[in-house]
Amino acid sequence: MLENPRSPRVRAVAKLTKRSARHETGLFLLEGPQAAREALAYRPDSVVELFATPGAMERHTDVRDAAARANLDVVLTTEAVLDAMADTVTPQGIVAVARQSPTAIRDVFASLPKLVVICEEVRDPGNLGTIIRAADAAGADAVVLTGRTVDPYNPKVVRATTGSLFHVPVAVGVDLQTAIDRSHAAGLQVIAADVGGGDFLASRDKLAAPTAWLFGNEAHGLQDEDLARVDFALRLPIYGAAESLNLATAASVCLYETAFAQRG
Repeated sequence: MLENPRSPRVRAVAKLTKRSARHETGLFLLEGPQAAREALAYRPDSVVELFATPGAMERHTDVRDAAARANLDVVLTTEAVLDAMADTVTPQGIVAVARQSPTAIRDVFASLPKLVVICEEVRDPGNLGTIIRAADAAGADAVVLTGRTVDPYNPKVVRATTGSLFHVPVAVGVDLQTAIDRSHAAGLQVIAADVGGGDFLASRDKLAAPTAWLFGNEAHGLQDEDLARVDFALRLPIYGAAESLNLATAASVCLYETAFAQRG
């Protein structure tokens, strides 16, 4: 059993909360049974280490069994060791280390997708994680992140995806113009979500076509030069007194409306 919270092995795992360590190692941190469960179910080869308290293994026998099927040994630890590794206050007795596995931008569009998400300068980890989760739920084919967007392997992003990071292809560090050009070449229209855009309801009939949605920064949205590159922009109506919608909420509505139209 791993008992020393200050051991080199524990410190190496804990460093993965920092982007520099993730960049250097190509690894990232998973916390809690849900993240471990989804990783082992969908990308078992990506999981390189699995740490758990004895109590957690008794509670989550499906995670233990999935690790066995992946020929992955579970390293038993004390609660203090798990606490030292984790980014959260309550890691629920399970922490794993996985290899980053981003999808190449050419592969995103090679299969002629119908629904793609492009994020430009999305900085809030919770927002990005929720957008990836919504994209997964809406049946999107991929998520493309520009180099100005938060690291998708940030622990807060990973937690907010609740496992969807392992379900949907995610391309990272992509130039925005490249993402738009690839979308157009694959036959997708590119629509920007923007408060200065056209009436969403008046344009719903256009959403049945293959579509790439572009979402911008939480505070200032998209730059004028970015908006000039897309086919058109749309805004969601506000019927109540709210000043605006949270970015992830707005993205969820846009993606589901498109999913409905494409499946209608």
